[in-house]
Amino acid sequence: MVKTNTRKIIRSAIVGYGGKFGMGRHHITSMKDTGFFEPIAVCDVDPAARDQAKTDYPEIETYDCVETMLRQADFDLVTVVLPHNLHASIGLKCLRAGKHTILEKPMCLTVREADAMIRASKEAGLTLSVFHCRHWDGDIQAMLEVIEKGLLGEVFHVESFLGNYGHPGTWWRADKTISGGMLYDWGAHFIYSLLCLIPKRIKSVSGFYHKRVWHDVSNEDQTHVTIHFEGGAVGDLQFSNIAHVAKPRWRILGTKGGIEDRGGDGSFTVRTQVADYPAEMKVNHHGTDWSPFYQNVAAHIMSNEPLVITPERARRVIAVIEYSERSSKVGRPMKLPHE
Repeated sequence: MVKTNTRKIIRSAIVGYGGKFGMGRHHITSMKDTGFFEPIAVCDVDPAARDQAKTDYPEIETYDCVETMLRQADFDLVTVVLPHNLHASIGLKCLRAGKHTILEKPMCLTVREADAMIRASKEAGLTLSVFHCRHWDGDIQAMLEVIEKGLLGEVFHVESFLGNYGHPGTWWRADKTISGGMLYDWGAHFIYSLLCLIPKRIKSVSGFYHKRVWHDVSNEDQTHVTIHFEGGAVGDLQFSNIAHVAKPRWRILGTKGGIEDRGGDGSFTVRTQVADYPAEMKVNHHGTDWSPFYQNVAAHIMSNEPLVITPERARRVIAVIEYSERSSKVGRPMKLPHE
């Protein structure tokens, strides 16, 4: 059982305020909006990022060293917003310092790292979660609703595609030693969503990785992953920077119907059967609202309500990514550990 918070509010900190997308600010805003968090500290090695944090939130303290912040600042929870290869090492330091820990996605780079953090959190009775905010994306929630209402029958095949033909860029997200590879970025979101759409045990994964065009960066040019589920369902994901021809963003097949979502217009097409007649309809995406993430984390810490994004769910995403690459290297399907 997770230790409940004895304060009426959760004092929080951020590691990594800077960055292209301003995610440190986003996390602080999301925490404050719940009414249950009081952000009190930010750590960043970049002086400009620390100055910006102080400008945005004059009441907080800033630090240039994680160890110093953990030792000197009085807080309960820390969110780690750093390049992917630092998630595990910093996450473990925070857990071992007695802090509830939130990690930006992806959780880490390997199953071994995920297991180490899960073990540390359980031994200390601390909350560990991953900011898989797209659990609450409107397109996925609408698709799940269609599936739950039985319009597709039994879902047996889910495809997803994201890509184009173009250079991936030269910053750290294109550097495999830092990012982990192509699948660890947007791929982590899509794999998480696919595992929600097919909530079954994974029998094996097969990976097909290509490095053919962009040799000035170390990430893959294209990754293709096939997930084989218990009962025969198949998930198929493709992410590419060398795709001259696109595919639908989502294509879902069931025994009674299917979904095609090409993205861009806030809706998807459902084809199904009504009284043995074929029917086609447009279904609008639900509204996207990521605020439930920190609301749920607060409820879990303060009153032991069930955690939505458990570390075990986030670990499955990492297992699919890691073992699909292993599969690509050996040329055969791979079973996942502890699945």
